[in-house]
Amino acid sequence: MNSVASEPALIGVDWGTSSLRAFLISAEGEVIDGVSSSEGIMKVDGQTFEAVLDRLIRPWAAKTDLPILASGMITSRNGWVETSYAEMPLGARGLARSLVSHEATNGARIHFVTGAATEHAGGPDVMRGEETQIIGASSLGLSEGIFVMPGTHSKWVQVADEKILDFSTYMTGEIFAALKGHTILGTLMKDDVFSKEAFIKGVEAGLAGEANLLHSLFHVRTLPLMGKIPNIATADYMSGLLIGTEVAAATHDLEEVGTITVVGRSDLSERYEIALETAGFESRHAPDDIVAKGHFLIAQAAGLVG
Repeated sequence: MNSVASEPALIGVDWGTSSLRAFLISAEGEVIDGVSSSEGIMKVDGQTFEAVLDRLIRPWAAKTDLPILASGMITSRNGWVETSYAEMPLGARGLARSLVSHEATNGARIHFVTGAATEHAGGPDVMRGEETQIIGASSLGLSEGIFVMPGTHSKWVQVADEKILDFSTYMTGEIFAALKGHTILGTLMKDDVFSKEAFIKGVEAGLAGEANLLHSLFHVRTLPLMGKIPNIATADYMSGLLIGTEVAAATHDLEEVGTITVVGRSDLSERYEIALETAGFESRHAPDDIVAKGHFLIAQAAGLVG
């Protein structure tokens, strides 16, 4: 929780699949207060989103008539209000023009940030929530280059002149969970402290493997089976293998990479930083409240705050 000598001007809501965060934001775009919950959109019984939000932000909303800006999976088909996707290139003004307003039964008006879409040769790609984080980065001088957003579905985003130009999604986190929980590869895995050595070994294999992932994955079983890595390090090796493969694929066609910005709050972000270093790339970590910065810039562009 931060204390900033300024009047509240906006409530920003970052509502994802598994968690929810809300921010009380000042007229200068600084976070005055924050609250979080594990009530992501897939954990709200009966889709009672309004009741969840009202309970979470009531201490702020009861005292003021502040605009509310919400981003993330809350605007998906499984969320509160489904919104269409904005197309590239996309900046704060484009997102401001695409805001979808909704009046709740308690009279509160919520402005939903739409998602973003792009088209690649193999098919379309979409995001919800990450676009707001990227916009927030521009307020911190991070308005150019490549952004990596680790997660269940990791995003690699190309940004220039404070606008999103293109992005790609990698199902790395979900594939890891599926392989660990539902295949023979997971039978040797035991939870233990992070093995950086095994992780880097996996990253190196992923970077060198190119399109050979389906073969390389079998080594997740044979390496511990033959005593080449300990059983307790098997999960970290597989994590490194998958992330290394992702890094190799995402950077393969990039002519100039520069410093890569990692956006995320978990130890997964640290793993990506290690993988990027192993691959020879420089990286930096964006602040945790970057999404609140995005809420403010979009609200400002929409004329909701001064």
